[in-house]
Amino acid sequence: MERFFGLKEHGTNIRQEIVAGVTTFLTMAYILAVNPEMLSQTGMDQGGVFTATVVASAIATIAMACLANLPVALAPGMGLNAFFTYTVVIGLNYPWQLALTAILLEGLIFIVLSLFNVRELIIKAIPANLKRAAAVGIGLFITLIGLINSGIIVGNPSTLVSLGSLIDAPEHLPPLSPFLAILGLLIIIVLYANKIPGGILIGIILTTILGIPLNVTRIPENFSPLSLVSLPSAPLFMQFDFRSIFSFEFFTVLFTFLFVDIFDTIGTLVGVATEAKLMKKGEIPRVKQALLADAIGTVAGACLGTSTVTSYVESTAGVASGGRTGLTSLVTALLFLFALFLSPLFLLIPSAATAPALIVVGFFMIHSVTEIDFTDPTEGIPAFLTIVMMPFAYSIAEGLVYGILSFVVLKTVTAKYKEISLITWILFIVFLLKFFIS
Repeated sequence: MERFFGLKEHGTNIRQEIVAGVTTFLTMAYILAVNPEMLSQTGMDQGGVFTATVVASAIATIAMACLANLPVALAPGMGLNAFFTYTVVIGLNYPWQLALTAILLEGLIFIVLSLFNVRELIIKAIPANLKRAAAVGIGLFITLIGLINSGIIVGNPSTLVSLGSLIDAPEHLPPLSPFLAILGLLIIIVLYANKIPGGILIGIILTTILGIPLNVTRIPENFSPLSLVSLPSAPLFMQFDFRSIFSFEFFTVLFTFLFVDIFDTIGTLVGVATEAKLMKKGEIPRVKQALLADAIGTVAGACLGTSTVTSYVESTAGVASGGRTGLTSLVTALLFLFALFLSPLFLLIPSAATAPALIVVGFFMIHSVTEIDFTDPTEGIPAFLTIVMMPFAYSIAEGLVYGILSFVVLKTVTAKYKEISLITWILFIVFLLKFFIS
């Protein structure tokens, strides 16, 4: 284990990596409930989607652990599953089989791009200050996710968002969820301030337990240990439809999947690697292997019957708990496989218990803002736009888009165009075209 993952070299140990892996899993376990429910609206079998979600996540995360040795977990991406369901299938009236075909082709294209280092070149082309800004923006983004998932922040028709009630949660959450999330946040903060190892994981567990008397952690009727075990459903294996793949509409769908996935992945890898202090001379170690693992996960997900698999920003929760190597990812992957048979147990953990972890991780990631050069407007303004667009547009990819666009424009108008690399110019053109295509 030491030789394979290089634990001492990365300043970590087996216990620390296990705690980090469990923490990462708990903060992203919500996808096991959300993804099947969302994709089932397309007519897909919910049980089959659950199995596909679990197995594809495990395959991709094991690939990340073994190929790239990075503490990054993967699963079907939020946003991409919404695009799959509400735009491609419900909006464009495509059969879900055709949507899976688009994801399969996207994954195959990603494998080619990864093997020929195209995606690696894109990451290297992102300016250093934008990489730091990506970490900060992701921190704010996942903090917002935590605040929304717990009901602390709610939608408001007048102000878009506002502070919710601690007692009356939004309809999709049990009452008192915001109150429990605040308690969980206080628990994790106290544990962190006292330097208790594994404070985030302990906080999630304690918050889940406190949620039982508050009826936020829902214990099923006639509960027994045996009720926590269930056999998995068969996945929707190789359900593809290659009709209409040469239409302009299909190309638009494929391009959107391709675009969002590549830049969500790049943004997440940059943010996680920065937070884990793994960046070397501004570059992510073994990035080619990391991107290949992501592409493998996407192809596996399409073959099994789920939406695009991508690197998860919640991996930063594991990094904050001490995860530094692929052993963290391996532990997370094994927990995904256990979830195949213990889904009722993992689904007991309410979002009010995992949300505080995301909020605290946002605090951990915000410190990268001190390393950004704001004295130079051509560096500071693109960094600022990268930071604010990620939470406000609810997309890591869009943060990078606006960061790159403003970077090129400002460097050009101030006659600093020599600081713009060829790849950055290409990205600039691609992002402009994206606005016209989408």
